[in-house]
Amino acid sequence: MIEGKFSSQSELIFEIDLVASDGLVITVDVLLDTGFTDWLAINTQDAISLGWELVESEETRLTAQGEAKFNIYNGLVSLDNQEFNISAIAGEEITEVLIGLPWLFTRKLVVDFPENILTLG
Repeated sequence: MIEGKFSSQSELIFEIDLVASDGLVITVDVLLDTGFTDWLAINTQDAISLGWELVESEETRLTAQGEAKFNIYNGLVSLDNQEFNISAIAGEEITEVLIGLPWLFTRKLVVDFPENILTLG
């Protein structure tokens, strides 16, 4: 189980590790977005810097801001001391790392604002 924190806008923030192709581990804050239906969203430059493998190029998807083009990368992340090979959506316009709804199919989310408790485990 990992503990999260609430942002000043009451967003759900967790720490995960992004694992580069050379084994380097980079810990980042991620925003849990339950409206996002993929595992991870990341900026293209970050995916390239991690050395993640490009799987598919220029997939067009409908987003809240309209249509946008994304690339799909194979990535490795570590969450709660477990490593996961996931597909990551990457785009130039992505400014923060997002994790999406699929994590909730494998983990229990506890959100208790009055008690300031946020866990994913």
